[in-house]
Amino acid sequence: MSRNFYRVAAVSSSLNVADCDYNTTIIIDLIAQLRDRGVEMAVFPELCITGYTCADLFHNDTLLDAALCSLEEIVRSTEGNPMLVWVGAPLIREGSLYNCAVAISAGHVLAVVPKCYIPTYNEFYEKRWWASGIDTSGEINLGTKLGTVPFGPHTLIQTPSAVTIGAEICEDLWSTIPPSSQASLHGAQIIVNLSASDDLTGKYEYLVNLIKSQSARCIGAYVYASAGFGESSTDLVFDGKCIIAENGSLQACSERWQRGSHYVISDIDMQALNRDRMHMNTFTDCRTANPAQYITVQAPEVQKTVNDEILHYYIPSPFVPSDDEDIDRRATEIINIQTTGMARRLSATHTKNAVIGISGGLDSTLALLVTVKAFDSLGLDRKGIVGVTMPGFGTTGRTHRNAVTMMQTLGITTREISIVPAVNQHFSDIGHDPSVHDVTYENSQARQRTLLLMDIANQTGGMVIGTGDLSELALGWATYNGDHMSMYGVNAGVPKTLVKYLVKWFAMRSTDDAEREALLDVIDTPISPELIPADEKGNITQKTEDLVGPYELHDFFLYHTLRYGRSPLDIFRLARHAFNGAYTDEVILHWLKTFTRRFFNQQFKRSCMPDGPKVGSVCLSPRGDWRMPSDATSALWLKQLNNL
Repeated sequence: MSRNFYRVAAVSSSLNVADCDYNTTIIIDLIAQLRDRGVEMAVFPELCITGYTCADLFHNDTLLDAALCSLEEIVRSTEGNPMLVWVGAPLIREGSLYNCAVAISAGHVLAVVPKCYIPTYNEFYEKRWWASGIDTSGEINLGTKLGTVPFGPHTLIQTPSAVTIGAEICEDLWSTIPPSSQASLHGAQIIVNLSASDDLTGKYEYLVNLIKSQSARCIGAYVYASAGFGESSTDLVFDGKCIIAENGSLQACSERWQRGSHYVISDIDMQALNRDRMHMNTFTDCRTANPAQYITVQAPEVQKTVNDEILHYYIPSPFVPSDDEDIDRRATEIINIQTTGMARRLSATHTKNAVIGISGGLDSTLALLVTVKAFDSLGLDRKGIVGVTMPGFGTTGRTHRNAVTMMQTLGITTREISIVPAVNQHFSDIGHDPSVHDVTYENSQARQRTLLLMDIANQTGGMVIGTGDLSELALGWATYNGDHMSMYGVNAGVPKTLVKYLVKWFAMRSTDDAEREALLDVIDTPISPELIPADEKGNITQKTEDLVGPYELHDFFLYHTLRYGRSPLDIFRLARHAFNGAYTDEVILHWLKTFTRRFFNQQFKRSCMPDGPKVGSVCLSPRGDWRMPSDATSALWLKQLNNL
């Protein structure tokens, strides 16, 4: 794989209890399969060589000797194989028996990590067989064929590609302070868990959430492999759970209750993990507050095949959840954040009036709906909201009709002021030919509208509510000191791809048919600033996405630029993967260059942007979330793209 990804597999191997020969054959065959899939690390279940449910047979020399012989055979089968393999085995050290995770690569045992927390409750009574490895350190002698290797829970494995892995076993994860927490603080980017977790009603959902939460707490990846169908059913049943999580997100999960061997594979985004750890200072602070001595074992260097395929899920619209129920929940939360921010600003300034320019487009519609909700929450009269529609040279009947309908059905104060006479006078004053539809032609209209809104705010003792969204801020798609400026930018944290879902949230809850129809039509209207005259049929001619590119691409670029600090080259590769043929490479590259240029060149607009509520992990406020000099150059970033 590339330097940014590390391919892992969680495996539930078929087995027969106490049949080490059979189990070993299965494990070796699976290792070969996974190598063909480009897997760099495979994790097998707890005690997969013997089976977890051997009970008192674990204190029988026949089983223990066979397990060691099987381990030797598995190690021998990996000669020349760069894959890091974790298998579970019972091993004796200094007269005590330990439940162990054994790290193997290229014909060598690298280290042995014992289980720390030995359960003694309910269906488990493991202390009957196992010693706790919690205070162990040093080495373990595995015999003449395997030699002496590091032993203990404070042992990490580092691959030639500088990926560091720690291990824990089953119950360790369920403890109050899992060993993985310490291991992550001291360098482990990926935690493996060799488990034999029986299934109980409701346990699976809890476990998945536990794994996701631990991966998030550790800012790392978590690879969990559990025993399946072959284990004894005397008292317990095992469903073969294979789960891979990354920083709180579920990346891969196997179908449960399968009758044979199965596995899941995912690429771990190492760049994202490393960036988050670097960015979160509290992670380093926790390491300082929790000192521990760890040893790091280097895995051998073996030639590997470079693979450009990515087995990692990246949602094409990272700001919009893919599940309808989650969209509704997220929309509810975002709207409440916006509403509360707006209400607090009104309350703090003792303002009972607000002024909003209503164009009939998505952004101004959302700003209006949020402001109405904020007024309602404060018990203020909606008539204190002054909605101003300001027809200009490019205003169409469709958007004007929707704007008027919304203002009327919402019961706010409505004003209509044509900007055409004032702008024509301005053109005359500055000597601009109105037939020339250039940037002066467009920006003069935007500034005239802002002038009107500001003056009406003075007239009514109110504040101008900004309508610009996060995507427009990223691209600088706003007229400086025109629609760029307001007294509170209520949409500042909302990306364009999310705005329509928020407007739809209001539409689906509306009890007024005319209002609902207008909102749904706003959603279907092409995005446009309407600064260029309509065509002969009155249709919008100036479509924003034709000029600056598809917002779904720009929001993808924005998310990965800000959230993970990715390079343009990496963003290009991820966009190709995420959109999977929806756009050609040439189209993605073209708009990524546009995004890069504009993102850098338009920083000066963000450096003096109005206050506005943050609603997600990505925000462009210069006061806390994104600080960049306005004269920073995009040369290094564009150089990468120009060399593609």
